[in-house]
This record gives sequence, C-alpha cells and structure tokens, in this order.
Amino acid sequence: MKVITIKQPYASLIAYGYKEYEFRTWKTKYRGDILIHAGKSVDKKAMEKFKHLNLDYPLGCIIAKAKITDCVFIDEEMSKKLLEKDPLVYSGSSADSNWRGYGFKLEDIEMVEPIYVNGKLSLWDYDY
Repeated sequence: MKVITIKQPYASLIAYGYKEYEFRTWKTKYRGDILIHAGKSVDKKAMEKFKHLNLDYPLGCIIAKAKITDCVFIDEEMSKKLLEKDPLVYSGSSADSNWRGYGFKLEDIEMVEPIYVNGKLSLWDYDY
C-alpha cells in the first residue's frame, strides 16, 4: 500500500480528522488508499499552535489510513476556500501564503494501531 510521511503535528491532525489536505510542491496522479506515516521530525511552532487539542503526536509510525481522491493546485482561490473552511488548521500553512503547490485531498480517514517503521520521501510502499 502507498504511504506518505508527514511531520507532526500535521500527521495527527489528519488522523484525527482536522486536516483533509496534505500539501506538497509536487503533484500526484495516484488515487486510492494511502497510509499516513508520522515522521520523526516535528514543526515546533505548529505543535504549540495545536497543543490545546490534546492530541497524541506519535513519531516514526503509521497512524492512519485514508484515500487520496484528488490533487488540486493551490492557487489564491483555493487558499481562500481552505481558510474559510478551517482558519485554525489552514492559517499559517502552505494554504495561507504566496506558496503555490498541490493539495492531496484525503477522505475516509481512519486511525490505525501504530506501526513503527522508518519513513521515506515521496509516496512509498509498505506491505499492510
């Protein structure tokens, strides 16, 4: 199964259903099931921003399963839509800047028992 490694707290925000787009500078044609891997690196500023949510932020493990259903270009219009949808999650992110890249639309998100495994760049495969 395909896997994507994401820094904390963003991996947990996805796993708990707060964040439904993952931002990248590259686009993907892949659609289908994907595992969410919480990498070993942390965005300290974002961790502080979301600490009031009292989520678990495990590191170095697969924590959720989802489906990539779309890959959209993040332009000014899409940035505005995301900020209207959830200003807490999307403000201060790639969706709230002059950054231009892609958002992978994630649906059917469900948490899984943590599977400790090293992450990789890009989309990678894991026997699940």
